[in-house]
Amino acid sequence: MSVARTTFPAYSHATMESPVRPAVPKDARLAEAAIASEADIRSGLAENLARLWRYGLVLSHQRDVADDLVQATCLRALERADQFMPGTRLDRWLFSILHSIWLNEIRARRVRQGQGFVDAGDALTFDGAHDTETHVMAGQVLRQVNALPEAQRTAVFLAYVEGLSYREVAGILDIPIGTVMSRLAAARAKLSGAGPEGGRQ
Repeated sequence: MSVARTTFPAYSHATMESPVRPAVPKDARLAEAAIASEADIRSGLAENLARLWRYGLVLSHQRDVADDLVQATCLRALERADQFMPGTRLDRWLFSILHSIWLNEIRARRVRQGQGFVDAGDALTFDGAHDTETHVMAGQVLRQVNALPEAQRTAVFLAYVEGLSYREVAGILDIPIGTVMSRLAAARAKLSGAGPEGGRQ
């Protein structure tokens, strides 16, 4: 018995595939992502400028240094836009950048120049303190923050004024979460006058 052969049209590999769109070079994709990320960061910077300035003032006690910190933070954030992870908190990333700049550059310059101080609480009343004072303990923090050692002062500001979690504060300051809790406990004791003078940790 003969079996009839059924012939099928011959399809080339190319005709069986979906139409192929021109491949986008990897470098071009990375460039597009960087542009999108930079645009997001520019928008986020505008929303966080006041908060960054307040943090800069709490760190430095000086208006001009706070201005320098914010300017340097904005520049570095834009330069390193590709390092920002979409979906994470931009404010935390910006605070980390500002803190790093303070530690590595601005504070050393201020110490060398022997510049004076201003009262951060007084300065903030003229520069956007109204929103800050709506946070829990903000009024007390702004009045007494200058009496705290820097290590405690930064932890108190980030946790109680900016409302960041202990874990977020630890990430910004690059210290263990237990150290954050210890600094906050020492600061609370000092602010309430119920504990011994807290030293730097």
